[in-house]
Amino acid sequence: MLQPILPLILFAFVATATPGIATTLSTASGAQFGFRRSVPLMAGSAAGLATVTGAAAAGLAGLLLAMPSLQLAMKIIGSLYLIWLAIKIGRAGPPNLDVTMAKPNSFFGGAGIQWMNPKGWAMGLGAAASFAALADGPGQLALLLGSTFGLTAAISLSVWCVAGMVLARLLKTEWQWRALNIVLALVLAASIIPMWRTA
Repeated sequence: MLQPILPLILFAFVATATPGIATTLSTASGAQFGFRRSVPLMAGSAAGLATVTGAAAAGLAGLLLAMPSLQLAMKIIGSLYLIWLAIKIGRAGPPNLDVTMAKPNSFFGGAGIQWMNPKGWAMGLGAAASFAALADGPGQLALLLGSTFGLTAAISLSVWCVAGMVLARLLKTEWQWRALNIVLALVLAASIIPMWRTA
């Protein structure tokens, strides 16, 4: 039973585990706030990706990607939001001294990141085209892709969050904390570039 969907599971794990916007935010949140306080961000991001891929499978992605003006608006809004988050992360110091990141990102913030990223829509559309044969109709395909990407994202983001927590244990000085946050901020800012390369 598992064998026919194994390629989809592997595809989803690769797509959700590789460094990107959501993984960088999960790492930064894990380092700053720990696992428990990062759960809303990770849950929102996983739910956002699940709904994006589900909507893509149902046909919405084709409509969105065919509207250049809507794509441009999504890119601009998404980029501005991510730049704002990168600035917050880059200015953050150690958790006990920091005032610029007083609380982790929310469930809706995590979900919104996925919905504003045209790359996510393109990925969902590609997955729908590649794995359409696994389902009987768009509704079943939407459920299959949404649940698969949502679950794999939840696992992948949890691993990145724990990685952030491990990094936090290695940091002994305020300078080390600020260096880590600047690196994470730069990675997050750089993750905007593929968004603009999406056709």
